[in-house]
Amino acid sequence: MLPKRIFMTGASGCIGHYIAEALIQSTEHELHLLVRDPAKLKFDYQARPGIHIIKANMRDVDRMEDLLASMDVAILVATAWGNAQETYDVNVLKTLRLMSLLDPERCEQVIYFSTASILDRKNHLLKEAGQLGTDYISSKYSCFQQLSKLAIAPKVTTLFPTLVFGGDEHKPYSAVTSGIPEVVKWIDLIRFLKADGSFHFVHGRDIAQVVQHLVEHPPELGQPRQLVLGNARVTVNEAIETVCDYLGKKIQFQIPLSPVLADVLIAVFRIQMAAWDRFCLKYQHFTYENVVNPATFNLPTYCATFRDVLKVSGVPGQGGVRATEAKERAIAE
Repeated sequence: MLPKRIFMTGASGCIGHYIAEALIQSTEHELHLLVRDPAKLKFDYQARPGIHIIKANMRDVDRMEDLLASMDVAILVATAWGNAQETYDVNVLKTLRLMSLLDPERCEQVIYFSTASILDRKNHLLKEAGQLGTDYISSKYSCFQQLSKLAIAPKVTTLFPTLVFGGDEHKPYSAVTSGIPEVVKWIDLIRFLKADGSFHFVHGRDIAQVVQHLVEHPPELGQPRQLVLGNARVTVNEAIETVCDYLGKKIQFQIPLSPVLADVLIAVFRIQMAAWDRFCLKYQHFTYENVVNPATFNLPTYCATFRDVLKVSGVPGQGGVRATEAKERAIAE
């Protein structure tokens, strides 16, 4: 297979690091990486020829018209959040503008990163995401709604990551992974709670595997081009049990955390809740149909279980107290 010319945004982020590293180490594709600050890149972008760093940002896309028109693949990971105007400008206007500058005749695929937060349990648009979502979520909702208007639309593969874990000393930590220490810190309280809820998760390295596969094997006519990235559904209670078992904490009883009790705790502790936060508290089950991970394409999955998440995130564990005790009892018997 001949090397492809790939334009990528967001290489300095958590997911971007995994993707760029995989493409550098495992392919010979020519990479053009758009980054605001090359100093943030922790991978070796001088490891081989054919890797070009473009020091600019999404607001400069019009200056890259000729370059973009020469690309075979575009991988759009970059996103903005925090400032409402900048978030909309980058996540919607500039992202759509970048796609419009690609040559629909030459470019064989655009891999665009959205978020599973804009989808309901049937993988359809969740209207509350557009109405109540944060600036980031509502911008992703708006951009996805407008994709079909683009000339390149038939070649856009949209990825919807669920909860993303990842990061180490050589890669930025995802927001979810950064929160793991807080979960560990409060586990002595959390283990006494039982909650109705469920979710999917995916590791950055597994996202990179899927992206590399899509680069090498673009979806053919009739194949899905909207893929929710995640492993099998995990309930909140299963996650709590896994964390406790991993840390050697026993669960002797649990108090159901009902919506009413949650409202009481929010009031007592004066917790500030935005409209989207309150919606999520009541929606509870952020699950999707036909989730995709490396196993979908017969590839090995790096992080397939919630215990794997704790292990690869560097959480020191005790090897599963209950499992160890059960094994010891079986031997004794």
